[in-house]
Amino acid sequence: MNQEYEHYYVPEQSPWPIVGAVALFFIAVGAGLTVMSVGKESGSGVYLLYAGIAVLVYMLFSWFKNVISESDQGLYSAQMDRSFRQGMSWFIFSEVMFFMAFFGALFYARVLSVPWLGGAGNNAMTNEVLWPTFEAVWPLVSTPAGETTQAMGWQGLPLINTLILLTSSVTLHFAHVAMENNKRTPLKVFLGATILLGVCFLGLQVEEYMHAYNDLNLTLDAGIYGNTFFLLTGFHGMHVTLGTVLLFVIFLRILKGHFTKDKHFAFQAAAWYWHFVDVVWLCLFVFVYVL
Repeated sequence: MNQEYEHYYVPEQSPWPIVGAVALFFIAVGAGLTVMSVGKESGSGVYLLYAGIAVLVYMLFSWFKNVISESDQGLYSAQMDRSFRQGMSWFIFSEVMFFMAFFGALFYARVLSVPWLGGAGNNAMTNEVLWPTFEAVWPLVSTPAGETTQAMGWQGLPLINTLILLTSSVTLHFAHVAMENNKRTPLKVFLGATILLGVCFLGLQVEEYMHAYNDLNLTLDAGIYGNTFFLLTGFHGMHVTLGTVLLFVIFLRILKGHFTKDKHFAFQAAAWYWHFVDVVWLCLFVFVYVL
């Protein structure tokens, strides 16, 4: 009995993974050097950071181009499509675990270590020896070195950014509905609006950081509160940037007439990622800004 096997396309070796690794290395080193030189004479960190970002963007667009070309040639089978879906699902799951680690650090600091340092439970001796004047009140606006800062309130820019991201999820949903109904004009309008909202979010976050540094004295050196604030909001901003790039690539493909109502997983993958980023921000807004 003859059995027909489904054709499975195996792509040729690609240089883009190693190019992406080099770009991320430049970004990590450049960001570290830039943070270390804050308040000092500018060094080479900024140039490394920009070079890494430029190489990363080039790698993303080039890799996208290869995958798009292979898809348009009809090289992908149903099994390949399932592989893409599984890969994106596992990628988002890994991102969930990434943020869970940071939220876990925030939880540990607020619920366990800060009360212990304040003498909670059987830790009165710890409080007397290490920091007798310490008060276990979150957010911590003073450091052991005696420096003080101010907490970032949830009103103003954080609240506006929350509304922006919630609105972007709605516009992206309408774009998805338009895609499934093969309505190209509403698809372009709503997807373009989503991208603009993402850019607005990033611009307002930059303004928020400037306000934190210049007016609140809230920096990475501002104790555990400053550390957790910038790590969580900064990494989230990086993910919003990546999500905006993904949606922009999808927008360019839609302008070129790509995708159909039955075959548009690339659009779905970008939408999954964007909705994930929005959910993370809601959690971040509650636990970092409000509570």
